[in-house]
Order: sequence, then structure tokens, then C-alpha cells
Amino acid sequence: MGLTAPGSGSVLAVDAGNSKTDVAVVTAAGEVLATARGGGFRPPAVGVAAALDALAEPVARAFADAGVTSVSHVSACLANADLPVEEEQLATALRARGWGASVEVRNDTFAILRAGVAEPRGVAVVCGAGINCVGMRPDGRTARFPAIGRISGDWGGGWGLAEEALWFAARAEDGRGEPTALARTLPGHFGLPTMYALIEALHLEHVGHDRRHELTPVLFATAAGGDTVARRIVARLAEEVTVLATVALTRLELLGEQTPVLLGGSVLTAGHALLDDGIRDLLTARAPKADVHVVTASPVLGAALLGLDRLEAGTAARERVRGYWHR
Repeated sequence: MGLTAPGSGSVLAVDAGNSKTDVAVVTAAGEVLATARGGGFRPPAVGVAAALDALAEPVARAFADAGVTSVSHVSACLANADLPVEEEQLATALRARGWGASVEVRNDTFAILRAGVAEPRGVAVVCGAGINCVGMRPDGRTARFPAIGRISGDWGGGWGLAEEALWFAARAEDGRGEPTALARTLPGHFGLPTMYALIEALHLEHVGHDRRHELTPVLFATAAGGDTVARRIVARLAEEVTVLATVALTRLELLGEQTPVLLGGSVLTAGHALLDDGIRDLLTARAPKADVHVVTASPVLGAALLGLDRLEAGTAARERVRGYWHR
């Protein structure tokens, strides 16, 4: 049966990324009844209907394990929900599934933000495959960016960093650019002798396109080794993260208040000292009241907390659900 009786309340929390999806069924008291994991959520690649069909599989398992057929509220933080119009389209499609009496869809960056703060107040910058930033206040105001790529003014992310490193390395080898150790370390990662060999391998897909992300750690290692060009790329990412956070704080009128600034995503949680130090130094200068820390909690926790916020659950419920993922 569903947990939809008046006063009881329940949440289906969904954190759906490009590579994996986590779902959880949580009571209004913060008890986690069930969790499940599924594959990636990629509406642009497969269409909304097929993406939701894939999401239905872990949801069905979680519902079965929790002994429910529906919930009071669906709190879904979804990759590829980059614009408000996309959030509404996905919310409409989710409502049609009948999983919950109400549905709220947010970009998945909001899950990382909410997972890292005690209340819905702060800013998060996430740098994984791409880069994004969101902020929120308890009164419901938010700050966000389209985060679609270069057409929306974005720079950075693992894929972008790999492309940038390749560009500088190629020009260094053929003489158009300044020397850099990247011309040696990037092809060396794949056991190739030169950038020309790597360019050929990438172009002819002897090295698959999906392996380009492997070059991002190589970039950071080369920067840590002292290479000027690689260090400059890392410094630019630190600048970009700082600009995103500062603009979001300004929009939310939080620049002058002690405010959490969360860093998440594979690039920002990898412990690259040069990048971490650069971000903290820049934010200290431009947003001295920012309380900067890295978020390592599971993003589905953030989706669950957003759902409990919607149900107006108390502090004890929020602490209980947080404790589940911090065991």
C-alpha cells in the first residue's frame, strides 16, 4: 500500500546522473525504508519516455522493498534538467507515472548542494564531466546557470579540461604554441610516442571518444610536476569556480553573510592540491565570508532532504536521514 495517509507522508528521492541513478523511499520521520540503484538517466540520448522507463526499474525495486506502491512526494534531482522548461517537462512526465501525489524536479546539482548544508541555504559548484553552479535560500529563491556548454558561457569540467590540454599539447608539438610537458604526458598515458600519434588515434577512434576523460588526471599530474602551461589551465579552472560561486552569492544577496560554499563532482573532490589551494585563495579574497568545504555525501541524500523540506519535516527527521548515509 502507499504511504499517503494524512499526516504520515513519504518521499521518493531520486538522484539521476548520466552514469548511474540512486533512489530511496523515506518516511516523513526520516526513516529510510529502501534504496536501489539503476543505470544512467540520459533523455537527450534516448528520449524522455525511454529514460523514465529505465528509471522505473530501480523505483519498482525500492517500492517493493519498502512495501509501498506510491508516496506523498517525488523529489527528483536529474541530470540534463538544465533549464526550468526542461524541469517542468520532466515533472509532467513523472506525474504521469503516478509514483507520488506531488512531484518536484530540480537539476542534479541541487542534490549535491542540499546534501552538504544543514538548511537549504548556500551555493554549490560542481565540476565532474561538466561544470555547474546553483544556490538557494530558505525562502525559495535560487541562483542557477544554464550550464549547457560554451553556448551558455561555460568553461571547465573534465571533458573541457581534457580538450584544453590536447589543444595546448598539439600546438606545442607542431611549433604553433609554447613548449609543454603535456605534449609528452598525454600521448604517454595511452602508450603512444607523440601528440601526432594521439591525434591520429583519437580521430580514427583507435582510442575511443569516451576515454578522453582519462586525460584530466594526467593534466593535473603534469601541473603538479611544475609544467607552466598545465598550471595555467588549472589556475583558470580555479578562477572559473570562484567566479561561479561569487556570482551566485551576489545574486542571492549572501556575499556579505557567512554562507556555505560546497565543492562537488569528481574533479573538485579528487584532492588536487594546486586546484584546491587556488580556489580557497581566490574565494578568501573575493568572498571572505564563504565557508568552503568539499561534499562527499551521496547526492541522493540531498534529494531526500529536499523532499523532507517540502513535507516540512522537523530537524529530527533531517538528522535521521542524514545519519543513514553517514553510517
